[in-house]
Amino acid sequence: MIHLGMTGKLLLGGPPGKHTHAIFTFDKGVLLYDDSRQFGCIEFHETFPARVARLGPEPLEVAFDDFAVDLARRKTRIKSLLLNQTFLRGVGNIYADEALHKARIHPKAAASRLSRERTFRLFQAINDVLRLAIEHRGSSVSDYVDGAGERGSFQLLHRVYGREGEPCLECGAPIRRIVIAQRGTHYCPRCQRR
Repeated sequence: MIHLGMTGKLLLGGPPGKHTHAIFTFDKGVLLYDDSRQFGCIEFHETFPARVARLGPEPLEVAFDDFAVDLARRKTRIKSLLLNQTFLRGVGNIYADEALHKARIHPKAAASRLSRERTFRLFQAINDVLRLAIEHRGSSVSDYVDGAGERGSFQLLHRVYGREGEPCLECGAPIRRIVIAQRGTHYCPRCQRR
């Protein structure tokens, strides 16, 4: 099992660098594990790791009804819930902010109090944002690169993330930044009312 942490990356081919901590040699090439901050890890297991089994469903594979039922049981802020990997796996800080903005939901809204309509908007927004981010090879806001070592371009399409003080592209109100679950959270106070 390879956990990338915040800065880890898997690179196909290329020369090892100063942050290369593992080299996997296969019949048809080399896979490098780089991690500048060393928050990630590589573990070997003979059975499926319990912590992987506890992860929530893949956001692009979960059915809306399952998503809605699980969300309605959670009495936490929606932004915190989206970052909780036992609820949905793989929705990180950037994509949570972008999906909440697209769905017009305030990041401090109580998950269990979202109407079915708002829950569906969020479900659809998560899917739309993730698919668009995948199409653009992710967000390279610091050192992120894809498996070929290329920077992503989704950061050029961010509507709120990293745009504190800039005008909302929908309504012109300044984007705000607050901290939720120890993570910077970006939102539009006009488009995303509580």
